[in-house]
Amino acid sequence: MDNDLYDISKYSETDKQFWNEFIGKSKNGTFLLNIDYMHYHKDRFEDFSIIIRKKNEIVAVMPGNRVGDTLYSHQGLTYGGLIILPDTKAEDVINYFNLINTFLKENGINKVIYKAIPYIYSSLPAQEDEYALFRLNAKIIACGISSVIDLSNKIPFTKSRIGSIKKAAKHHLEIKEDEGYSDYWCILTENLKNKYNTRPVHNLGEITKLKNCFPNNIKLYTVYKEDICIAGVVIYETDIVAHVQYISANEMGKKIGALDFLFNYLINEKYKHKKYFDFGTSVENQGYYLNKGLIFQKQGFGGRGVVYKQYEYSTDLLID
Repeated sequence: MDNDLYDISKYSETDKQFWNEFIGKSKNGTFLLNIDYMHYHKDRFEDFSIIIRKKNEIVAVMPGNRVGDTLYSHQGLTYGGLIILPDTKAEDVINYFNLINTFLKENGINKVIYKAIPYIYSSLPAQEDEYALFRLNAKIIACGISSVIDLSNKIPFTKSRIGSIKKAAKHHLEIKEDEGYSDYWCILTENLKNKYNTRPVHNLGEITKLKNCFPNNIKLYTVYKEDICIAGVVIYETDIVAHVQYISANEMGKKIGALDFLFNYLINEKYKHKKYFDFGTSVENQGYYLNKGLIFQKQGFGGRGVVYKQYEYSTDLLID
């Protein structure tokens, strides 16, 4: 390919509109790759996102942040990687990686940690990047297994999940949409502190800000019993996938099966028109520890494995 036709540059604020428009046209971009989402916590990261243009038109972008001589794609995102157009071919992607590696090397970056986008988020097949990574001798350094339901071909719920749903239904529970953020965040924060001595990735202010930016993509579903919030789930919606971002319940909610009641509604009613329902990963320590208790519940609803992979490779290499 004639690389003189291409221009590669680091993202700047003047690119924002063009970047966001490109994400909307791409075959594997989601709202998480929108600048307003990526940069809600930009003070925590040194942005090093990349734009490739051909004849002044964007043909690929890659979200990224820099730490020393390493580029991450992106530490603040669940997934990142090379975002491409529907008509992009394998040889184009190989060329893009060569352009990116040369550009990174020129800027003192020697290593890339690459978060591949799981296939379920693409509107068309889009794993050309993983083939290119293979050619770059990239190694997998993390692998999370997520529990995903194909909503057009669902596996029946297990008897234990069905029993829990029936038990919860006797308590006259009410499901609310986008109500009770403060109530729910108290439950979520307390549970994470007590169980894992950690905090939600997003604090209440951040999730509220993101909700306001993406009202059609970020939804909170809460369960109330007698006007008291007892459980909830945050859903990240794309055109294809309903992704579970947070799951939590208080002691009452756990006791009466409020989350099972809520998931039954989300899977069989609210999101039945989507292609996939993604419960998220159930691993720790880069995937080397499987949380069997957590994945047990998700598999009980019929969730089965889709992997979230992270690769590492050197910018010294180019693909012949």
